[in-house]
Amino acid sequence: MFAALRARIGYLLARRLFHWAWLVKQPRAWHWLEGQFSRMANLGDVQAQSFYGHILLFRGKGLGARNEGRRLLALAAKASDAKAAYQLGVLSLAGDSQYAADAQQSIEWWTLAAQAGHPAAAYRLAELYRSGAAGVSPDEAQAEYFAALSSRLSGL
Repeated sequence: MFAALRARIGYLLARRLFHWAWLVKQPRAWHWLEGQFSRMANLGDVQAQSFYGHILLFRGKGLGARNEGRRLLALAAKASDAKAAYQLGVLSLAGDSQYAADAQQSIEWWTLAAQAGHPAAAYRLAELYRSGAAGVSPDEAQAEYFAALSSRLSGL
């Protein structure tokens, strides 16, 4: 009980301090911040998993950090975090040195994100269905459905 409370307080403080650019540039401070993010993510907090997953993916050093970021994003996405699901869809469509581009997997992640209320995911799905991709044939009905969903989620 006390450890979870301590972790939450440390995490909230670290999230506040994260916006202080001069502090983030200090190696010892950055190490402490990362520890707080990691602890909360490991306790299963979906918001922390998404936040720290994005940090590791874009700022982490080395392949191990990138893979851990991808793992944390997948955990958050499966718990209905729209940003994490959207980012995994982007990664899946682009591919990289470890993973081949997979449009079908992008569709799965973006559908999950769109269902969680992410308008850009619905827009990207509409574009993907409109133009098609490797393994995905164009489908105008699906494209129209996701375009309408994107408009509705965007408030347009």
